[in-house]
Amino acid sequence: MAPKEKPMQTPTTVKSPSAQISELPMLPMSDLWCLWDKYYPIRPKFPNRKYLEARIGYQIQVAAYGGLPPSTLKRLEAIGSELSVFKTRTHMPPRTIQLTPGTTLIKDWGGKRHEVLVTDANQFHYLGNTYKSLSAIANRITGTRWSGLAFFGLKNKTFAMETEQ
Repeated sequence: MAPKEKPMQTPTTVKSPSAQISELPMLPMSDLWCLWDKYYPIRPKFPNRKYLEARIGYQIQVAAYGGLPPSTLKRLEAIGSELSVFKTRTHMPPRTIQLTPGTTLIKDWGGKRHEVLVTDANQFHYLGNTYKSLSAIANRITGTRWSGLAFFGLKNKTFAMETEQ
Protein backbone atom coordinates (compact mmCIF):
# COMPACT_ATOMS: atom_id res chain seq x y z
CA MET A 1 0.00 0.00 0.00
CA ALA A 2 1.27 3.41 -0.96
CA PRO A 3 1.32 6.07 1.74
CA LYS A 4 -1.43 8.62 1.47
CA GLU A 5 -0.34 12.02 0.28
CA LYS A 6 -1.25 14.91 2.44
CA PRO A 7 -3.23 17.63 0.68
CA MET A 8 -1.08 20.60 -0.11
CA GLN A 9 -1.74 23.47 2.24
CA THR A 10 -1.22 27.03 1.13
CA PRO A 11 0.20 29.39 3.70
CA THR A 12 -2.17 32.08 4.82
CA THR A 13 -1.15 35.52 3.66
CA VAL A 14 -3.36 37.51 5.98
CA LYS A 15 -1.17 40.01 7.77
CA SER A 16 -1.85 41.51 11.15
CA PRO A 17 -3.17 45.08 11.23
CA SER A 18 0.12 46.31 12.70
CA ALA A 19 2.07 44.61 9.88
CA GLN A 20 -0.22 46.19 7.27
CA ILE A 21 0.17 49.61 8.85
CA SER A 22 3.96 49.30 9.15
CA GLU A 23 4.15 48.57 5.41
CA LEU A 24 2.23 51.69 4.37
CA PRO A 25 5.34 53.96 4.18
CA MET A 26 6.98 51.54 1.74
CA LEU A 27 4.01 51.22 -0.63
CA PRO A 28 4.03 53.11 -3.90
CA MET A 29 1.51 55.96 -4.10
CA SER A 30 -0.59 54.01 -6.62
CA ASP A 31 -1.10 51.27 -4.01
CA LEU A 32 -1.92 53.84 -1.33
CA TRP A 33 -4.57 55.30 -3.62
CA CYS A 34 -6.05 51.83 -4.18
CA LEU A 35 -6.32 51.39 -0.41
CA TRP A 36 -7.76 54.89 -0.03
CA ASP A 37 -10.44 54.10 -2.61
CA LYS A 38 -11.28 50.92 -0.73
CA TYR A 39 -12.07 52.84 2.48
CA TYR A 40 -13.19 56.30 1.33
CA PRO A 41 -15.66 57.39 -1.37
CA ILE A 42 -13.90 60.70 -2.14
CA ARG A 43 -10.25 61.58 -2.56
CA PRO A 44 -8.90 64.52 -0.52
CA LYS A 45 -8.37 67.90 -2.19
CA PHE A 46 -4.82 68.43 -0.94
CA PRO A 47 -3.35 65.02 -0.17
CA ASN A 48 0.09 64.19 1.06
CA ARG A 49 1.59 60.83 1.85
CA LYS A 50 1.49 61.15 5.67
CA TYR A 51 -2.17 62.18 5.53
CA LEU A 52 -3.08 59.14 3.41
CA GLU A 53 -1.05 56.75 5.58
CA ALA A 54 -2.62 57.98 8.82
CA ARG A 55 -6.20 57.69 7.58
CA ILE A 56 -5.67 54.34 5.84
CA GLY A 57 -3.96 53.04 8.99
CA TYR A 58 -6.98 54.07 11.05
CA GLN A 59 -9.34 52.31 8.64
CA ILE A 60 -7.22 49.13 8.77
CA GLN A 61 -7.61 49.16 12.56
CA VAL A 62 -11.36 49.80 12.31
CA ALA A 63 -11.72 46.87 9.92
CA ALA A 64 -9.76 44.60 12.27
CA TYR A 65 -11.00 45.69 15.69
CA GLY A 66 -14.14 47.73 15.07
CA GLY A 67 -14.60 51.47 15.33
CA LEU A 68 -15.16 53.68 18.31
CA PRO A 69 -18.64 53.76 19.83
CA PRO A 70 -20.76 56.72 18.64
CA SER A 71 -20.79 58.21 22.16
CA THR A 72 -16.98 58.25 22.21
CA LEU A 73 -16.81 59.84 18.74
CA LYS A 74 -19.26 62.53 19.81
CA ARG A 75 -17.28 63.24 22.98
CA LEU A 76 -13.97 63.45 21.08
CA GLU A 77 -15.52 65.86 18.57
CA ALA A 78 -16.81 68.04 21.40
CA ILE A 79 -13.40 68.10 23.09
CA GLY A 80 -11.68 68.88 19.79
CA SER A 81 -13.99 71.73 18.90
CA GLU A 82 -13.68 73.18 22.40
CA LEU A 83 -9.89 73.11 22.43
CA SER A 84 -9.17 73.79 18.76
CA VAL A 85 -7.75 77.13 17.74
CA PHE A 86 -9.34 76.53 14.33
CA LYS A 87 -13.05 77.12 14.31
CA THR A 88 -14.82 75.50 11.41
CA ARG A 89 -18.40 75.78 10.28
CA THR A 90 -19.08 72.17 11.42
CA HIS A 91 -18.10 73.11 14.99
CA MET A 92 -19.91 76.41 15.06
CA PRO A 93 -23.61 76.78 15.74
CA PRO A 94 -25.62 77.77 12.70
CA ARG A 95 -26.40 81.44 12.30
CA THR A 96 -29.95 82.23 13.23
CA ILE A 97 -29.87 85.97 12.58
CA GLN A 98 -32.49 87.16 10.14
CA LEU A 99 -32.47 90.88 9.60
CA THR A 100 -35.90 92.22 8.74
CA PRO A 101 -36.04 94.59 5.77
CA GLY A 102 -36.33 98.14 7.07
CA THR A 103 -33.94 97.53 9.97
CA THR A 104 -31.25 100.17 10.38
CA LEU A 105 -27.90 99.08 11.79
CA ILE A 106 -25.91 101.86 13.43
CA LYS A 107 -22.18 101.75 14.11
CA ASP A 108 -20.02 104.52 15.52
CA TRP A 109 -16.54 104.17 14.02
CA GLY A 110 -13.69 106.56 13.46
CA GLY A 111 -15.60 109.45 15.00
CA LYS A 112 -18.49 109.02 12.54
CA ARG A 113 -21.90 107.43 12.76
CA HIS A 114 -22.49 104.82 10.03
CA GLU A 115 -26.03 103.72 9.22
CA VAL A 116 -26.85 100.65 7.14
CA LEU A 117 -30.38 99.92 5.95
CA VAL A 118 -31.47 96.32 5.43
CA THR A 119 -33.44 96.39 2.16
CA ASP A 120 -34.02 92.70 1.32
CA ALA A 121 -32.68 89.38 2.48
CA ASN A 122 -28.90 89.68 1.99
CA GLN A 123 -29.16 93.23 0.60
CA PHE A 124 -27.85 96.26 2.46
CA HIS A 125 -27.88 99.96 1.57
CA TYR A 126 -24.98 102.17 2.71
CA LEU A 127 -24.01 105.64 1.42
CA GLY A 128 -26.04 105.28 -1.77
CA ASN A 129 -24.68 101.84 -2.68
CA THR A 130 -26.21 98.38 -2.37
CA TYR A 131 -24.10 95.60 -0.85
CA LYS A 132 -24.63 91.86 -0.63
CA SER A 133 -22.93 91.48 2.74
CA LEU A 134 -22.29 93.34 5.95
CA SER A 135 -18.65 92.28 5.67
CA ALA A 136 -18.25 94.33 2.49
CA ILE A 137 -19.65 97.37 4.30
CA ALA A 138 -17.41 96.81 7.32
CA ASN A 139 -14.45 96.59 4.95
CA ARG A 140 -15.49 99.85 3.27
CA ILE A 141 -15.81 101.63 6.63
CA THR A 142 -12.59 100.36 8.23
CA GLY A 143 -10.37 99.59 5.25
CA THR A 144 -9.66 96.14 6.69
CA ARG A 145 -11.38 92.77 6.57
CA TRP A 146 -14.02 92.22 9.20
CA SER A 147 -16.80 89.80 9.88
CA GLY A 148 -19.82 91.98 9.18
CA LEU A 149 -21.78 90.39 12.02
CA ALA A 150 -18.93 91.01 14.46
CA PHE A 151 -18.38 94.58 13.29
CA PHE A 152 -22.04 95.50 13.75
CA GLY A 153 -22.25 93.67 17.10
CA LEU A 154 -24.47 90.84 15.86
CA LYS A 155 -22.05 87.90 16.02
CA ASN A 156 -23.40 86.20 19.15
CA LYS A 157 -27.04 87.20 18.74
CA THR A 158 -29.57 84.42 18.19
CA PHE A 159 -32.75 86.42 17.72
CA ALA A 160 -34.46 87.94 14.72
CA MET A 161 -33.92 91.68 14.61
CA GLU A 162 -36.96 93.89 15.05
CA THR A 163 -37.83 96.52 12.46
CA GLU A 164 -37.03 99.99 13.72
CA GLN A 165 -39.84 102.54 13.42
